[in-house]
Amino acid sequence: MTLDLARAAAALSSAPRVALACHVNPDADAMGAMLGLSLILRSHGAQTVCSFPNDPFEPPRWTEQLPGNDALVPPAEFPAEPEVMVTCDVASMDRLAMLAKPASKARELIWIDHHVSNDGLGTISLVDPIASSTSEIVFRLAKEMGVELTADAATCLYAGIVTDTGRFQYEAVRPETLRVGAELREFPFDHARLVRALYEDDRVAYLHLAGTALQRLTLEADADLVWTSLTQADLAAAEVHPNEADDLIDLIRTTREADVAALVKEQRDGRLKVSMRSRGGHDLATVAQAFGGGGHRLASGYTSRHDLAGTVERLKAALKGEPVEP
Repeated sequence: MTLDLARAAAALSSAPRVALACHVNPDADAMGAMLGLSLILRSHGAQTVCSFPNDPFEPPRWTEQLPGNDALVPPAEFPAEPEVMVTCDVASMDRLAMLAKPASKARELIWIDHHVSNDGLGTISLVDPIASSTSEIVFRLAKEMGVELTADAATCLYAGIVTDTGRFQYEAVRPETLRVGAELREFPFDHARLVRALYEDDRVAYLHLAGTALQRLTLEADADLVWTSLTQADLAAAEVHPNEADDLIDLIRTTREADVAALVKEQRDGRLKVSMRSRGGHDLATVAQAFGGGGHRLASGYTSRHDLAGTVERLKAALKGEPVEP
């Protein structure tokens, strides 16, 4: 990836304006990488604008703790034909939703990601499946550009690395990851406050919803799977935003009796979003790709076209290595 880093650094160093986007329902790595790079480019003299394709446009609560969030604009205010555009943590064009059109119109499209299932799009592709996070790749890019990091940019990149490594406990953590984390922590920001905002800032309503999900927890021993589900009615009754429920998968994955944990969540359009985590015994990227999704070997997801029963049966079949229909 050295040559592509050099090309990306050259393109960004000479760009007076850069538009940046991350995937729908952004996590802290997507948002941290995007805002971190935006701050790096601003310190280099460029003008930046950032967005993600959610409608309604509601940044996650923890975004308040990330510097540079003033660059965020709704998709409707995003440049229609940017000269230079960067995508962060986007595995496929469909994850950009309404921002896919500006991406297709961009003169230079720099595609930064670490998902093994990445489509490899963009005029310049910075895709490294070995990297712990997209934020780690942005850190390398900043080094290639010769830009001095600021405490604000370091905060954003640290948030991305901390969350995508599960606080430095996942398989993707390498010695290099820890060295990057240590270098970022050299900057004067309140890392404890940041991590509390990311991991320990739940409402009572969310905890009640977690109770609902745990009551439905089902063990499918023959498929090495534990799963649960949430409906739109559950979310409405608990008065919990759909994005707030995403982290429930990290509670379900603690089950010792199954290698794979899955959270099946009904979307506003009635389709079912399936989030999966593995302890190491299954390649979930392959499973997700069979259903039109993607991700990493141990953490992937997809959107199902079937009802709950059909979705679970197909997932069980895929985990057992049986042929499945998307």
